[in-house]
Amino acid sequence: MDAKKLGLVFFPAFDWAINPVHPEREERLLYTRDQIVEEGLLDMPGIQEYKPNMARFSDIERVHIGVPDIKALITNAHLVSAGAAIAAADAVRQGEVDRAFALTRPPGHHAMRVVHGTRGFCAINIEAIMVEYLRTVYGIRKVAIVDTDVHHGDGTQDIFYHDADTLFISFHQDGRTLYPGTGFTDEIGSPMALGTTLNIPLPPGTTDDGLHQVLDHLIMPVLADFKPEIIINSAGQDNHYSDPLANMNITAQGYARLADKLKADIAVLEGGYSIENALPYVNVGIILAMAGMDYRKVIEPDIDKCPSEPLAVTRAIKSLVEERKGMWTMRERLRREVVAKTGDFWQRNRNIYYDDNGINERQTETVRLCPKCSGYLTIGTEAYGSGFVYKSAFAAVISREACSHCRQTAVDAVYKAKKQGKYQHYFVQNKHEDRLEKM
Repeated sequence: MDAKKLGLVFFPAFDWAINPVHPEREERLLYTRDQIVEEGLLDMPGIQEYKPNMARFSDIERVHIGVPDIKALITNAHLVSAGAAIAAADAVRQGEVDRAFALTRPPGHHAMRVVHGTRGFCAINIEAIMVEYLRTVYGIRKVAIVDTDVHHGDGTQDIFYHDADTLFISFHQDGRTLYPGTGFTDEIGSPMALGTTLNIPLPPGTTDDGLHQVLDHLIMPVLADFKPEIIINSAGQDNHYSDPLANMNITAQGYARLADKLKADIAVLEGGYSIENALPYVNVGIILAMAGMDYRKVIEPDIDKCPSEPLAVTRAIKSLVEERKGMWTMRERLRREVVAKTGDFWQRNRNIYYDDNGINERQTETVRLCPKCSGYLTIGTEAYGSGFVYKSAFAAVISREACSHCRQTAVDAVYKAKKQGKYQHYFVQNKHEDRLEKM
């Protein structure tokens, strides 16, 4: 039997909502599902629907360190949302389909490695969990994640910031004008992975023309140069001109042409909150494009409301593309220079806000720059907030390729911190042995 071109996995999460009128609610997928059924897409011979699985906690803990425990911070809906992405990955890697699209919620790209609560509607990072599953089960190494959500994918960036084998590309509305206020051009990865984080902060008012300027002249050449084994699209749709939470002017045709050019192996739904006026059209366009079908007739009824792109925006985008191309071209030289200047350890201190819970987190990351391997990472984290019980933790993260000395030194760092007694909880996330251990 010939493989289907596209696999679809739906999970609307009827039992999970922040509140009944919140933009992130099950209607986001129900209107899309109705449109897909009405268009007869599920009867097309090139499209196959799959049921979601339930991710295991070990799949989650391969990526996340929950404080005090990830089980206390998520629901079954989160496990199924991650399981839907895993089902899409399995369908592709087992050769049943060429590509797959997981239309699932809750979303995940604002969830960072350490989890104290929910931020940006996200508690666990669906794409990151899927990527690490692909690496563990199928032995994939080089991965590209292209985040097309209007909000910067700060959680995905955080998880892969020290990983030279993961290229994270995010185009988004400029963080000076939109949540989460990150995703600037100087965020390019820590020294050993310098250049594999590529942020493209776009000005408000960007249209299809500006988007495809970025895609054609920056993203596609960078992907061709990086040569990933698999491309993941973190498929947010809130760049649409009708979205209530942002200020961009992308159309369903703009998104469909993006999907057609990108040819992602797997797409996973992220944001998009124009539930009736955008999502049904955008999703149908993406589905048709990913399935290799004609999408040219997918046009919103109110398309005349989409503004044209101001000349100043067009000029700013062209300048941004040239600047980002320059960074990419020079990345290897910059990496060598920064590593040489940094020494044995690289450190950063951060303040992270959980807007859904009113939690403030102070975090210190320290990366060992080992000349023999990819090193290890330690994290000290403290979380506090009004009406929130103070929590703190210290963790070591051991990479898959860590040498024996780094593996032992990372564990010793946790034992030393525990002996000093500054924190409440202690963890070793050992990717070399594929387990999370609470010390």
